[in-house]
Amino acid sequence: MESFKELGTKGAIAKLYEGSGYKACSVPVSDCGKGRLATSCVTMSEGIDFDLSYFPLQHLGYKAVVKVSGELMSRFAKPLTLSVCIGVSSKLDFPEVSQIWKGIVAAAHKYSYESVSLKLQPSLTGLSINLAGSAYDDLSLSSRRAPASSMDLICVTSNPGASFLGDQILRTSASMDEKKRSDRLGRYKQLVQACLKPELPANLLDSLADSEIVPSFMYYCTDSLRSVLHSLSEESGLGLKIYVDKLPFASGSIDASKELGVDPVQAALKGGDDNIMLFTIPISQFDVFRHDFQDWDVIGHLAKPETGAVLVTPDSLEHEL
Repeated sequence: MESFKELGTKGAIAKLYEGSGYKACSVPVSDCGKGRLATSCVTMSEGIDFDLSYFPLQHLGYKAVVKVSGELMSRFAKPLTLSVCIGVSSKLDFPEVSQIWKGIVAAAHKYSYESVSLKLQPSLTGLSINLAGSAYDDLSLSSRRAPASSMDLICVTSNPGASFLGDQILRTSASMDEKKRSDRLGRYKQLVQACLKPELPANLLDSLADSEIVPSFMYYCTDSLRSVLHSLSEESGLGLKIYVDKLPFASGSIDASKELGVDPVQAALKGGDDNIMLFTIPISQFDVFRHDFQDWDVIGHLAKPETGAVLVTPDSLEHEL
C-alpha cells in the first residue's frame, strides 16, 4: 500500500474516501429540516485513552464514533454529520491510518451519519482522533418527556464494568507469551470486546418511539456508572436505589474480578468507560419495556429525595453510593 510520501495529504484523503459510501468534503453538510440541532465533540489521545500496543486501529476508529454517537443519542437526537480530524504521528503511515478510517466509516454507517468530513494533520505527541458530531432532534421524543418521579425505573442497555475489566485483562496480558495471551483473551472475549469495540443500540430512539416509551432522563455512560447515577439524582431532585442482584454482569466478569483481585460490584459502579445508555422510564411502562426490550436491564428505581443514592444488597442492607 502507498505511503503518505507517495500520496500527499490530498491524495491520501481522496483514496480513503474510495468505497466508503461518503462524498469527500472538508465540512459536513446535511439538511436537518425543522427541529433542534445537537452537537458533541470527542478527543481520544494515545497514551491517555488508548494504548497502541494492544488496541487494533480499526477498532479504535470504530470506538471513537461510538463515543460521539452515544453523547448525541443521550440528547434524544439522531446523528446527522460527523467531522473527523486525525493527528498522525511519525510512527504511522497511510496503511495504519487507513485501518482507523475503516473503523470510522463502519461505525458512521451503523449510526446513520449522512455526511462525514476528514482532515489529516501531523502530530508530535502521538496519535489523536478528534470527532465532532451533529444530530437532529425532531422533538418526537424529547417534547413528550414527563418530569421524573419516585419509582421511575432505571434501565441500562449493557453490562457496566465490562469495559474496565476488559482493559485490565488486556493490560495484564501484554507481557504474556503469545499462546497464554491468546488463551486468556479468548476466555474473556466479551469483556475484551466491551473495551475494544463497544456497541450501542443504533436504533434506540426509533425503538423507544415505536414502543411509545418516553424516558424522563437519558445518559450515555462513558465515565462510571456511579458518577452518572449521582448526576441523575442531582438533576432529577430525587433519590435512587440500585440493587446489586439486578446489575447485569458480562460473561467472565466474576472470574476476571477474582483473577485481578477486584470487587465485581465496585468494578461495575466505578470502573468507567462503560459505553452504555442509562435511562429512566415510568413504572407503568414496565410491561411494555420488558416485552419489547428483553436484552436490556432494570437495575433500580428513583426514590424520594430523602433516600439519597443508595446501593441495596441482596440482604436488603443499604449503602451510600
